[in-house]
Amino acid sequence: MRNFKSAGIIAKQGDARLTPTLASLMAFLRSRGLQPLLDESADGLAPGEALHTREELVQRCDLAIVVGGDGTLLNAARSLACHEVPLIGINLGRLGFLADISPEEMTLRLDEILGGNYIEEPRALLETEILRAGETIARHDALNDVVLHICGDVRMIEFDIRIDGHFVSSQRADGLVIATPTGSTAYALSGGGPILSPSLPAIGLVPICPHTLTSRPLVVGSSACIEISLSPHNTTPAQVAFDGQSCSPITADDVIRIRQKDKPLRLLHPSTYDHFHILRAKLHWGEQP
Repeated sequence: MRNFKSAGIIAKQGDARLTPTLASLMAFLRSRGLQPLLDESADGLAPGEALHTREELVQRCDLAIVVGGDGTLLNAARSLACHEVPLIGINLGRLGFLADISPEEMTLRLDEILGGNYIEEPRALLETEILRAGETIARHDALNDVVLHICGDVRMIEFDIRIDGHFVSSQRADGLVIATPTGSTAYALSGGGPILSPSLPAIGLVPICPHTLTSRPLVVGSSACIEISLSPHNTTPAQVAFDGQSCSPITADDVIRIRQKDKPLRLLHPSTYDHFHILRAKLHWGEQP
């Protein structure tokens, strides 16, 4: 059991609904002898409390609590994973595949976790390099997915896929989703991709509206090196998005190189956590019409 001494708190920026939850959370942590460190994302949501940059937070906290939805957790995960800070999600969003503790159960579940009664689950991230003329021009991480897609106009792009140096296929499509098992229930699922168990060492490749019926989703091992490049005669502007929260434009000369990141996110759940229960609840499996 890990003895937590300080907790970083990362909030959904600008959401005034979080104010009472943050106040309750900080009071609870102090009552348990933990020092709460409020991320600057909570600016204006906790009057009178000191704010810390994300860099300060990851250096000083040994636990992070995200208050918001899955989007807020995705943002936090990319900055926390490299520092091996475990993360807990309090869900004030809609779906809540990742942030799985409700505000109503917050203090009860946190009390259990702080007492050592929790499940720790590693979640893989993807790291991406964009290379131009052999030089790296951008690096990004993603917990859910890396997405190649068109810019602006509704037109297809043409691109080639290589895995571990082997040519796989040329595609004409609206784009391509490269997803972790965590991201298999996000954009990849909407594109017809399979749901992957979070513990599965795999990466999914799901074409977006491919211009051929034989183009199907592909699942490869987590050790694979995936390279994507626009076809030389492609004229449609394209970009690469990371968890849908940041993006980089690319040209026909660029290579997108994607691998699984060495360090996973350390996600903490209550001891009652059940991945398949969440799938049933969020995707409405087995409900009668």
